[in-house]
Amino acid sequence: MDTSYLSLEGKIAVITGGSRGIGKAIALTFADAGADVVIASRKLPDLEKVAEDIKATGRKALCVPTHTKKVEDLENLVQKTLDEFARIDVLVNNAATNPAMGPIVDTEESVYDHIMDTNLKGYFMMSKLVGKIMRDQKSGNIINVSSAGGVSPAEGLGPYCISKAGINMLTKQMALEMGPYNVRVNAIAPRIVKTDFSKALWTNEKLMEREFKFTPLKCVATPEEIAQAALYLASSATNYMTGHILVINGGAFF
Repeated sequence: MDTSYLSLEGKIAVITGGSRGIGKAIALTFADAGADVVIASRKLPDLEKVAEDIKATGRKALCVPTHTKKVEDLENLVQKTLDEFARIDVLVNNAATNPAMGPIVDTEESVYDHIMDTNLKGYFMMSKLVGKIMRDQKSGNIINVSSAGGVSPAEGLGPYCISKAGINMLTKQMALEMGPYNVRVNAIAPRIVKTDFSKALWTNEKLMEREFKFTPLKCVATPEEIAQAALYLASSATNYMTGHILVINGGAFF
């Protein structure tokens, strides 16, 4: 069976938060599909480990230490990518934070600002910087890693859910604006994924017992499953899909 429509051969992909979890899985999946990959996160040693795995597939890897909360770091990431590869075909906005859990009324302003600056503003600014390049190229693909929490609320995760709801609208707005330039913009909205980022959730037996009462597939997602969905969106298999929020939640109905 011909599956060439899933190939990313010759593509240059930039992935933020690419040193672990979902970002790492996406980086490796894209490399397997033929892309050269630029990975960004705050710690260079963590990136270098992933880069070795990417190179083992025969693809090129570029590591760029980046704090997505800092616009100057994002500008550096984009410039380093252009210096090395001269173009950007796929951007995956994935880096995110959630430093606190609890009710909105007990949330400190500094915590709210940190979440919004990293999750929403970081995606916004990176999309703006790369979007200009893709507009000039007359081609490109932006994938935002959102959350099912951006579609429906989750107890104790108010500011995080609000930031992800903003990402969903950013996705739709940019899809509207960038479509005429042959640039597609979609989002993936996972529920709970088995990563270190969400460990406080999937290791909580009481929470997971309640979760599975409303989830037909009695399990949480793996990073690899989310990465395969990202490949679907990055590939020509979805050439007529833009502005879509792909919810991956095991069938959860609350």
